[in-house]
Amino acid sequence: MDSLHLPEKTRKILKRIRKRFTVDFEPLRVGDIELNILKVTDLEQLLGGKDPFENVSEFPFWIKLWESSMVLAELMATLPPAPEKSLLELGAGLAAPGLVAAANGSQVTLSDYEPHILDFERVSAAASNISDVNFRIVDWNNPPNIGKFDTIIGAEILFRDNFFQPLLNIFNQYLETDGTIYLAHDVRRKSLPKFLSLAEKEFVIGTKTSKIRSEIEELTVMINRLTKK
Repeated sequence: MDSLHLPEKTRKILKRIRKRFTVDFEPLRVGDIELNILKVTDLEQLLGGKDPFENVSEFPFWIKLWESSMVLAELMATLPPAPEKSLLELGAGLAAPGLVAAANGSQVTLSDYEPHILDFERVSAAASNISDVNFRIVDWNNPPNIGKFDTIIGAEILFRDNFFQPLLNIFNQYLETDGTIYLAHDVRRKSLPKFLSLAEKEFVIGTKTSKIRSEIEELTVMINRLTKK
């Protein structure tokens, strides 16, 4: 991906990102959809040996394109195009699922908790020739009023127990009455069963698993589909 082909506004954002991070574009094909995802290339320097399953309060989850994000992106690519439907990705990070949904025709809002994460998403959207996307800071403890959505999605967002109730509050605030939530997580995520046990008081929960190969091993990703009772 040649950054010279990006709009001038996006090039300025990319220049700002490069002052903090070493980055490059990674081509990503999901079904018939082709994306260019802006990624940090010096991960180990930033992670400092932190483990995403043990150091959950310190690990910068946004910085990695998770296998669960890939599985969720593939699911988004298989859904029928629905240009009249709105979709919110929570804790979007590198935002592959949301960008696939946008490329597939949905009205997409990508959200996260820090401005520089949204900058990564803006650059990836522009590099993937996706223009009609909204970007919003969403603090789960003090969520802004951004309306209702037909679909809410999230990958690897259930990593801290103290976020469970704020997340359920967000589901109730943002989800249309007949809307659907899709969550994707590595089955090793210890917090997942605890959250689902809490969520089933308010939601009907469907579950399926999918195998995906990482760079070093085969992983099992759990997809949960939630609808209001």
